[in-house]
Amino acid sequence: MKKTIDFVTPCLLARSELPRPSTPFEWELLLRQARHANLLGRLALLLQASGQLDEVPAQVRPHFQSAQTWSVAQMRAVRWEAREIHKALACLLCPVVLLKGAAYVLAELPAAQGRLFSDVDILVPRGSIDSVETLLKMAGWENGEQDAHEQRYYRQWMHEIPPMFNSARGTVIDVHHNILPLTSRIKVDAEKLLADIVPLDAWPGMFRLSNTDLVLHSACHLFLDGEFDKGLRDLVDLDALLRHFGRDPSYWAQLVARARILGLAPILFYALRYTARLLRTPVPASCVIDLEDASPGPVKLVLMDAIFGRALRPDHPSCADSWTGVARGFLYLRAHWMRMPAHLLLPHLFNKAWRRFKDEPKTDGAQVHAPH
Repeated sequence: MKKTIDFVTPCLLARSELPRPSTPFEWELLLRQARHANLLGRLALLLQASGQLDEVPAQVRPHFQSAQTWSVAQMRAVRWEAREIHKALACLLCPVVLLKGAAYVLAELPAAQGRLFSDVDILVPRGSIDSVETLLKMAGWENGEQDAHEQRYYRQWMHEIPPMFNSARGTVIDVHHNILPLTSRIKVDAEKLLADIVPLDAWPGMFRLSNTDLVLHSACHLFLDGEFDKGLRDLVDLDALLRHFGRDPSYWAQLVARARILGLAPILFYALRYTARLLRTPVPASCVIDLEDASPGPVKLVLMDAIFGRALRPDHPSCADSWTGVARGFLYLRAHWMRMPAHLLLPHLFNKAWRRFKDEPKTDGAQVHAPH
């Protein structure tokens, strides 16, 4: 079996004295692994918080400093984009809920620190989707080109409309009406989410999910999405949220109770298991016991430990063994199986494969990836 080298995870685990590479090759490997995992900014933050950034070799330090600068710039860009969304949707008589990274930034949560962002996600009531889409188009966002199958995929089966792009700023906004697809084998009542939202004080009319629902949504995004190229980054998000909210001892019982209400206890089981195993998140034993009935069972759990243990490493060849590709491929198929019933899934996967084959340039073999 191929030998794996992971410098990133030990650095994330140590919060006071970070283990440091000892050779230029090891430093370069750490930088590559962290950059592939979208965690270079977070490592820079840990080094700075522990007073060790100045001890990093001079030729390496600029990479961490650049990551910090880029993270701060992206947080500023997220705030700007949120202001534009706020202005565009100000006349709506429904709440606009920021999700994931944008919510962390505007709520000033520790999970936003050192984080990189790819788009802005919002959640609105399903009945307001058409109005939201129209107002965003009037403000400069537009849908990309999708064929009839893609339109049906998003608008009839998924939990969001097709992504909207702002060509002037090069930004993307994903408009959701739920946190899981309508066809998903696990159903979440979006009205229960909206009933518990928390206002963002400096942004009238804009909200975030509750403290428990922030964790549950992050867990759904990681363990049901199927894309694990940034899996470790998403696990780090969960760790930051749990450490922050878990300072209140009553939070853990509230989290388990809320997971049961929303039908997400099995997803929370995985979230707590792998944050504790891989990042040593201080999950109370009582919380683990409360979720024992949500376990997939001892045999399946051994298999899932082996699969997630590989998929949640940094997405870099040095961190992969002979089974990593198999593990991630299995999770990709599992996510689609959880997302759609077979009579919808098989034609959808065939359509995706056909469009990828049809759109593949014939000259150099480069591939153009179609959207979901």
